[in-house]
Amino acid sequence: MFYGFDSTIVILIPALIISAWAQFKVKSTFEKYSKVRSMNGLTGAQVARRLLDDEGLQHISVQHIKGNLSDHYDPVNKVMRLSDSVYSSTSIAAIGVAAHETGHAIQHKNSYVPLKLRGALVPVVNFSSNASWIIFMAGLFFFKSSALINIGILLFTTVVIFQIVTLPVEFDASNRALSVLENKGILYGDEVKKAKSVLSAAALTYVAAALMSILQLVRLLALSRNRR
Repeated sequence: MFYGFDSTIVILIPALIISAWAQFKVKSTFEKYSKVRSMNGLTGAQVARRLLDDEGLQHISVQHIKGNLSDHYDPVNKVMRLSDSVYSSTSIAAIGVAAHETGHAIQHKNSYVPLKLRGALVPVVNFSSNASWIIFMAGLFFFKSSALINIGILLFTTVVIFQIVTLPVEFDASNRALSVLENKGILYGDEVKKAKSVLSAAALTYVAAALMSILQLVRLLALSRNRR
């Protein structure tokens, strides 16, 4: 750092560019295919219910949640929550997202290892994502402590691991979704390709998040090295 400017910030530029592109891509792709009604006329909620029932997961409820693209599967409460733009929509985009979230429920049922690992990391990351920076900065500026700096870096490493583990979880859920949508005849022909476009755009946001965390770690290491 010099004259108040942190030169290591340039390390994050590639991730910032990809993150901006990912956000644009997922928004534009979802909006595009949210206007395309599927031939079967099923809503996102109906598709989720059907796929869950076919997997013997009748105990998992499908609920409506406010917001846009706030869809998620809650493994603790056994609930599939679908957003305003998915729950009652009959669009290809909505069906793709609903099937993707169902993919997570199926992963949970099958004890998919990356999902279990990600779940185990959640409480650790909830703490370390904020604590790592506080401890690192305290060691760097206030206490001039290599020990605190190293602890901060170690804690942030768990965030990086979490983001990397998230990638196979999300990719696998999308692959499961596309396969079941086609095999069960829920989407037909070109509709599958359109759903794939939606899920691929969403996957890009996870890639961007992983890259950002990796480059943040590189930045912390650079700051630590400069300090020494």
